[in-house]
Amino acid sequence: MNLAVIGSGGREHSICYKLKQSTKIKNLFCIPGNAGTNKIAKNIKEDILNFDNLYKIIKENNIDLVIVGPEEPLVKGLVDFLKEKKIKVFGPDKYASQLEGSKAFMKNLCKEKNIPTANFGVFDNYESACQFIKKSKTPIVVKADGLAAGKGVSICSTLEEAFKNTKEILEGKFKSSNKVILEEFLEGEELSYFVIVDENSYQFFGSAQDHKRVGENDTGPNTGGMGAYSPSPLLSGQLEKKIKKKIIEPTLKALKDSGHPYKGFLYAGLMVCKGEPHLIEYNIRMGDPECQALMMRLETDLVKIIDLALVNQINNIEIKWSKKNALTIVLCANGYPFKYIKDSEIKNLSNVLINKENQIFHAGTYEKNNKIYSNGGRVLNVVSLSKNLIDARKKSIANINIVNWSDGFYRKDIGWKATNNKK
Repeated sequence: MNLAVIGSGGREHSICYKLKQSTKIKNLFCIPGNAGTNKIAKNIKEDILNFDNLYKIIKENNIDLVIVGPEEPLVKGLVDFLKEKKIKVFGPDKYASQLEGSKAFMKNLCKEKNIPTANFGVFDNYESACQFIKKSKTPIVVKADGLAAGKGVSICSTLEEAFKNTKEILEGKFKSSNKVILEEFLEGEELSYFVIVDENSYQFFGSAQDHKRVGENDTGPNTGGMGAYSPSPLLSGQLEKKIKKKIIEPTLKALKDSGHPYKGFLYAGLMVCKGEPHLIEYNIRMGDPECQALMMRLETDLVKIIDLALVNQINNIEIKWSKKNALTIVLCANGYPFKYIKDSEIKNLSNVLINKENQIFHAGTYEKNNKIYSNGGRVLNVVSLSKNLIDARKKSIANINIVNWSDGFYRKDIGWKATNNKK
């Protein structure tokens, strides 16, 4: 089987890593890929939003199956486009992709189907939004409606801050958003819950905990994600039943009833308050960097899993996971999440011992003259699998120290809540 993964981040590198282990794979492509995917797949440089050119590449390389990694091509309808061309593709269609592509769509679905979520208002008018803010308690959460690369959410501790962020969104700070969602702040513990879905059913696909804030002790601005660990110790059998019954199943039923059954990976970002799950957001793909930790723990052939999902038989396989803990630390370019250093050479990568329990998944990298350089804010994902999170973190930090990249920084406290241990 010839298979292509769309995307260029750490998520896509980790998916390629897991796919490559399958005996079903003949040729693996990554479009456009990065310096890491280039070691295990054939990179093909192309704009992933140029659907016509992607189709030409797929035909020229006799690609049997396309797996879409990032959210933007899904939201813009790549699955619909490829299906019309009779190309086998794994991911949700454009309508179902609104779960992530429009926070207003997701929140209204919650309201309609009684899915537990924070109280909210959706506004396209600044004055109306201000009236809502004035009646709200602080902190208040301000969200851009559309995709914002993980940077469209602000937790505002004052009304003035909420007014400012609302105004910026409504004035076009994010091209994808002409609406703002104002939401009550929920106090609790975050949990990332993943499922893999076909038109008739779904299966659990792992749990994780992400660290969004740039600074240690979860301080500073939000980022795309500074690190993650899996599994989440928060997830009990009782909590999982509530998540499935109150959140996942009503969502999937609503989409199926609308004539657009969900197919693909689905990630529920949850806040657990006093044992009750509340939906904060949906992502229509694997999380990044959660995927990197999950792919280290997945023991079942990923190609077999996706093959069965494509023919609506996901329940015909038992998905097995390592009982060990996986932890990923994101090595970022200095300056991130604002203006950051680019084109900095990263040496010593070959000095890190790579095996089933230690991996480096590339994100913002490229190769030139057999040297590897940075070209993104989040540059490398240093992942370890171990008997406990403290040990996994020690192993990841030891590998970061071997890389010894002077133009990068990272959080040393990934997993601190689960371990009660910051270092």
